Amino acid sequence: MNDVAKIEAPLLSVDGLVRHFDVSAPFLNRLIERLDRAYVKAVDGISFDIGRGETFSLVGESGCGKSTVARLIVGLYQPTAGSIQYEGVEIGPREAAADRKRIQPHMQMIFQDPFASLNPRWRVADIIAEPINVRGLLKGRAEIMTRVGDLLSQVGLSPADRERFPHEFSGGQRQRISIARALAGEPEFLVCDEPTSALDVSVQAQILNLMKELQNRLGLTYLFISHDLAVVYHVSTRVGVMYLGRLVEWAETKTLFENPRHPYTRMLLDAIPDLEMSGRQRIPVAGEVPSPINPPSGCAFHPRCPHAEARCRTEMPLPRNYDGVHVACHAVADGRIG
Repeated sequence: MNDVAKIEAPLLSVDGLVRHFDVSAPFLNRLIERLDRAYVKAVDGISFDIGRGETFSLVGESGCGKSTVARLIVGLYQPTAGSIQYEGVEIGPREAAADRKRIQPHMQMIFQDPFASLNPRWRVADIIAEPINVRGLLKGRAEIMTRVGDLLSQVGLSPADRERFPHEFSGGQRQRISIARALAGEPEFLVCDEPTSALDVSVQAQILNLMKELQNRLGLTYLFISHDLAVVYHVSTRVGVMYLGRLVEWAETKTLFENPRHPYTRMLLDAIPDLEMSGRQRIPVAGEVPSPINPPSGCAFHPRCPHAEARCRTEMPLPRNYDGVHVACHAVADGRIG
């Protein structure tokens, strides 16, 4: 029984995660102008689990907090509140620094811009070898260079490319180098922050196929951050939709795409071109994402929602489970939309 529970336990568990950034004016300005402190509520209380071997994707418009979640998980930011557990070990708070240091080698991050994430002064060999040296996985230059060559081959490049500099490669090739660097530390969990958004469409497909192949071969687990639902559909096991720092809906990929429930999820799916010309009805949603410094009361989506009522303007909806689909929406809870 204990073995079954261990197998089914999530690899990563996030509970009530919060990150607020202080963007207040300087003290004297606040004193003279009688201003209160101002905080950007980048992540405002989200919870989700990621099972071993799956790909959980976070989607939403720019500024919704997706990348902040990614940086919180890998330790680039400290959470304001909430819990981050990796294999049951708490790694979120500052007090958990020792456990985070022990767990962190199992996690790596692939960044959005391959042109900015690689040191232009280092050869590819040194870039990829850095995690190997930091973790002390191999000893001796010859052994490390052999491993670097193997990693380059795994991502579709030549071992001879290790002697070149990043500026000698295309965008897609640089992202392959970033993936090789992430794999060098032998991680179990990869956080991918829009890894294909800076690439051409044809190159995007190559990188996504490579990531799926590596996942199947190495048993990797992904947190995939993206604003492109067409990309998410092809790589994800489950999808979470974020709006203004909160999760509004999450479910298995096929279920969410075939039967979106939250009005915001429907809006995002309606933005995907209907290449099959199915004639499906679309409900346009106007407006832009409000400021996270002063978010709307109640449901943050209510100023843009065609189904908003008085309750939506005053009461924040809590997520409810509808046969495995989690939705935070009063209109869904009241049966006003299916």
